[in-house]
Amino acid sequence: MSYVPPKELAARILDAGESKVFMSTRDTLIRAFMAGALLGLAAAFAVSVTVRTGEPLLGALLFPVGFCMLYLLGFDLLTGVFTLVPLALLDRRPGVTVPGMLRNWGLVFVGNFAGR
Repeated sequence: MSYVPPKELAARILDAGESKVFMSTRDTLIRAFMAGALLGLAAAFAVSVTVRTGEPLLGALLFPVGFCMLYLLGFDLLTGVFTLVPLALLDRRPGVTVPGMLRNWGLVFVGNFAGR
């Protein structure tokens, strides 16, 4: 992984927030459903390993694997969307509006928590 200067990193963060607002409803829901399912599996895996081995530290070390998979697969958790999209709004990106942000938040919320 190469070094990214802070100014370029800030621009990439704002671009990511903007792209989330313009993502289709279908794509947003799929990415959110998959994130919720994957994180649920990671939690179940961590608890299962903890119970079977009797070592809570082992389960705690394995749980972050789910977060790594979320990042690598490009899925969206509500916490990330709550951070990135308002930054694009504050930067006054063209087309990024409060209703668009709320739409994105609602879709990701439904996707992340639908199976619970």
